[in-house]
Amino acid sequence: MPAAAIDIGSNSVLLTVVADDGGLLHDEARVVGLGRGLGDRGLFQSDPMAAATAALTDYVRIAKQHGVDSWSIKAVATSAARRAMNAETFFARLQRKIGLRVKIISGEEEARLTWLGSQRDLELPPGPRLVVDLGGGSTELVLGEGPDLHTRVSLELGTVRLTEGMLPSDDQGRVDAGAVARARKFIEVEMSTVVLQPVPRTVVGVAGTVTTLATMRLGLPTYDPEAVHGSPLTRADLARFVDLLLPSTFEQRRELAKASPERADYLLAGVLVLDATLAHARRQQMVVSDRGIRYGMLPLPAQ
Repeated sequence: MPAAAIDIGSNSVLLTVVADDGGLLHDEARVVGLGRGLGDRGLFQSDPMAAATAALTDYVRIAKQHGVDSWSIKAVATSAARRAMNAETFFARLQRKIGLRVKIISGEEEARLTWLGSQRDLELPPGPRLVVDLGGGSTELVLGEGPDLHTRVSLELGTVRLTEGMLPSDDQGRVDAGAVARARKFIEVEMSTVVLQPVPRTVVGVAGTVTTLATMRLGLPTYDPEAVHGSPLTRADLARFVDLLLPSTFEQRRELAKASPERADYLLAGVLVLDATLAHARRQQMVVSDRGIRYGMLPLPAQ
């Protein structure tokens, strides 16, 4: 039977549908900003809820076209849903409307699914691996080797959350260098609480901010998953992105991130988190993954 999985994040919603043999039938991501304006314990706002409802309604229709009924879609919600006081009500209303059952998962479960999904179709060297899932509301760090997971941590260091809380911009969109310095310090302190033993040999970066930065490094005008998946992203790349993004206006950032302009305003926060992660892991680069949580919920392709 075909299978479908949906990942409802703080910034985007993603759908993947696979055939009986594991072949890809449909893969899509839409930015709806469900976690925007949420804060630590706020409410989902009406406009993002409407955007999420429209996207998920389309996703249910697309899955059904491929032979997957709404009740059999595996759908999970992550950091923003864990914080929003009206998340349960929103998802209950969604189930009544379109038949989609959404499970709000813990940070630990989010990390486990990310570990399973992010490494698909990547040729990686043996040894300890650190998977970094940088979302809008949180960052998941998963350290493991082979089938064994040594560390599973969820940090409240999401791109939307950091941008709204620590990186205010002026009317043109420019961010103050002092705010960046304070955000760096905050991220480093949070990251220092994570013990990475053994030291990872490889770091794998996953989710929309990471893949958008990969398109910028590759100079892609549109998103190309085959080019992005498995490509490197170095600390030198990240330093260059800070220099480009810090003085940029709203429009200039969208031009820089032309393959995914809807993510442009949150990229600077993402760059700071990724750089701190690589520094803490004592690595100079990461491997970019186009996979993620939804792949962790889907059956493995038949060998």
